[in-house]
Amino acid sequence: MPVDVLVGLQWGDEGKGKIVDVLAPSYDVVARFQGGPNAGHTLTFDGRKHVLRQVPSGIFHPHILNVVGNGVVLDPVVFREELQKLTERGVDWSKNLYISKKAQLILPSHRALDRISEEARGNTKIGSTLKGIGPTYSDKIGRVGLRVGHILLPDFQERYKEAVAHHASIAAPYNKELEIEALEDEFFSAVEFLRTLQLTDTEYLLNDLLTQGKRILAEGAQGSLLDIDFGTYPYVTSSSTISAGACTGLGIAPRHIDKVYGITKAYCTRVGSGPFPTELEDAIGEEIRQAGREFGAVTGRPRRCGWIDLPALRYAIMLNGVTELHLMKADVLDGFAEIQACTHYRTATGEATPKLPDPGELNTITPEYLTLPGWNTDLTNITDAAQLPENLQAYLAFLERELQVPIRIVSVGPDRVSTLFR
Repeated sequence: MPVDVLVGLQWGDEGKGKIVDVLAPSYDVVARFQGGPNAGHTLTFDGRKHVLRQVPSGIFHPHILNVVGNGVVLDPVVFREELQKLTERGVDWSKNLYISKKAQLILPSHRALDRISEEARGNTKIGSTLKGIGPTYSDKIGRVGLRVGHILLPDFQERYKEAVAHHASIAAPYNKELEIEALEDEFFSAVEFLRTLQLTDTEYLLNDLLTQGKRILAEGAQGSLLDIDFGTYPYVTSSSTISAGACTGLGIAPRHIDKVYGITKAYCTRVGSGPFPTELEDAIGEEIRQAGREFGAVTGRPRRCGWIDLPALRYAIMLNGVTELHLMKADVLDGFAEIQACTHYRTATGEATPKLPDPGELNTITPEYLTLPGWNTDLTNITDAAQLPENLQAYLAFLERELQVPIRIVSVGPDRVSTLFR
């Protein structure tokens, strides 16, 4: 059976967790392939909100195996907290959660380095969540990182001390100390907890399941415009957030990939620093923020808001090989008499282009908009896509023409039931 991949097409926060939760019952496995606790996937059902940071979003379905892949960077302290909260809510994760022994460990010193580096940037801050993600991936590429599997070795303490010494040498030129002593007891306690979980070679597990005919949904974090290679560099995350990352982040061959679900909001948001061509720094942007409750699930930071950006979406669709679109938060635009969509950019030389330029040129372009009629209808009680108002149907048809990909799901509220299939 194939592997389907779910990815965000903007700068993250598109609503991926909700869609994974909705689609999960038709899969045997949900596997997270990159990112770390900087990702917050929010799921709402039965009147309660759940925020997952490292645990795959299929965890609320007992029959589904949930796999934390090798491409993930794992913070043992945050992971234990997540699992404890799930236990408090009656979720038994003990039998259906597996963690790759090749996933990288986030150490307290990684978080310290993240903070030190961001402070040193001054006005050129990346907008890091300060969760230690960048330094951990840096150690991975530098071949000096610690993996989950290392906690099973008798010399783990020595390896840990070597890593911290290395990090202290990085901090020294900044005239900073790591100051992690107060965090280490909790870290090692969480490591002891991690040793009790199902740590395994998940690449073998997943490929064996494929051989058995099981269906796998690969879950990405962040968004395509934060991809380390193709995002708005350097204001990006430290992993491959596009569909290709599912292969390296899980250990599956490209021939297994079938559908690619691309998740986008009906508008656009971004957290942290970096270019954002359609950003609205006015009352309309604030209205979208409040209506959409656009505050980070992990950090609580207010998200920057703007109109939908079609050149950026076309770019993300191309990179991911998207086969179908899922449009989230259509209900947030309920109160607008008119909405706008950026159809192309105007360059500094006056040329119109439908393409996303190199990140270094994004601050020199001007978005060109098409104004469309709003639907002025409360969507939250609609339960059938055929009942969507005429102007929203026209908006969906417009997006499908522009993007050349069908929209299969429209979300009109945060709850599971507010997910309409077309």
